[in-house]
Amino acid sequence: MSSPRKSAETLCPVARAEDLVGDRWTVLVLRELFMGNRRFDEIQAQTGGTPQMVATRLKQMEADGLVLRTRYNERPVRYEYQLTAKGEAFYPVILALRAWGEQWCKTAEEGIAVRLTHKTCGKPAGLGPVCDSCGEVLRREDLSGEQNPAYAEERNERREAFRTTRGGAAPERKGG
Repeated sequence: MSSPRKSAETLCPVARAEDLVGDRWTVLVLRELFMGNRRFDEIQAQTGGTPQMVATRLKQMEADGLVLRTRYNERPVRYEYQLTAKGEAFYPVILALRAWGEQWCKTAEEGIAVRLTHKTCGKPAGLGPVCDSCGEVLRREDLSGEQNPAYAEERNERREAFRTTRGGAAPERKGG
């Protein structure tokens, strides 16, 4: 299913990590899994990837041990995807990409896409990697998020556009 990876020829951990998660689609799929979207169509709608692109990435991520595919419906057969411990361990990287993107890729007028609250102290967490309020290292399970209204609307529009192009609330793809 997968071709030999060039990073096997090096001890460099950056090269080896890049082989697993070094493309836009894999990172966007991981973003969606971290946001709680576990089903193929939800992931496809929010990433904008083709069915083939998303299916390929999910299959490779499963083979690489980042996600676990579990059946949630027998007829028709449907699957959802859960992050494994290896996949969950990518969260600090997502936090770092988010922080960098908020600082360097957006204007202040656009506002922060998702405001995180640190459940441990009950205060704003900031952009990480430590809580702006209490200084504790941010862990996914200790955070809750609230999307800014413009970002929530953007995501809703993507979901609706996806449903419209699929002819309504389409069934989810098999095996994807």
